[in-house]
Amino acid sequence: MHISKNILYLVKCCNDISLQHPELPQFAIMNSFLLTRLSKELAPFPHIAEFGLRKCNTVQFNSLRISTKPGLRLYYVLQGKFNWVIGKNSVVLYPGDVALVLPGMSFGGAGNYYDIGAVIWIDIALDESQPINQNFPGQWSQLNAKEKGTIQKILLAHHKPVLVNLLPLGVALQDLRSELTLMEIGYVTRVNQLLDAVFIMLARTLSRHKNAHHELPVVFVKLEKSLKENLAHQWTVDEMASLVGLGHTAFSEKVKNFTGFSPLNYLINIRISRAVNLLKRKDVSVTDIALDTGFYSSQHFATTFKKLTGYSPRDFRKTLEWRS
Repeated sequence: MHISKNILYLVKCCNDISLQHPELPQFAIMNSFLLTRLSKELAPFPHIAEFGLRKCNTVQFNSLRISTKPGLRLYYVLQGKFNWVIGKNSVVLYPGDVALVLPGMSFGGAGNYYDIGAVIWIDIALDESQPINQNFPGQWSQLNAKEKGTIQKILLAHHKPVLVNLLPLGVALQDLRSELTLMEIGYVTRVNQLLDAVFIMLARTLSRHKNAHHELPVVFVKLEKSLKENLAHQWTVDEMASLVGLGHTAFSEKVKNFTGFSPLNYLINIRISRAVNLLKRKDVSVTDIALDTGFYSSQHFATTFKKLTGYSPRDFRKTLEWRS
């Protein structure tokens, strides 16, 4: 059995980080990887432009600039909270959510970067010489002509930029990763079957009109609002838990299950996000930003900011001046 060196390396480098989700088995989150049309693994699949996983422990500026592509893209959030722009919509995604980006639709990070977390995605290439309503999704598909036409109409007529809590699609993408990694007997057929299953899943979800709201994020909207209104406060886990009417243990578990982070790391991410926006204002000093966002001192702020972004606050501000 053939396994290319880069995939074998990725398998060996699997880490122990996993997403504890109550509705699903554990998702193992490997180190980041990217397969493109030039990769051996995708050679039998000209209809897959990209398949990748990105795990971000730090904010890397300009890592997700807003752009358009000709293919149909799906992004499944494994861990963290992502602020993205899809078409004309500003959206927030949590673990289990799917971003559905149609061909030619603009997509990128709200700040032009990936937030801290993990996301797995696939870019399905379409025949650029024909409109999306012709030969969709492609000759590779085993769906019949009527099914293809129905799915295509549903995707266009009932498009939603975010599909909430679509856990089975995450399972399908993980299965795709496994098939492409191991390349066992029949994997080419299996990959295409999984892609057909993904299209069926999307069409069924969109046609049911039952995917409008998060149930749990209502709690987090209330929590984030309270935290952001007083970020300078030195919040404890017990204080945060009391904001949403939960005990310490239950609150910690819910935050971990939902975001993949501990409550304190969840809070730090909010503070760094606010700091990034404040650093864009030249009239606010770094020391004031540090204190306003809840850090003990400018040194504590600088150390944490550099750990999560790769820049010191002052160096980050200089890069903004250089770009302008």
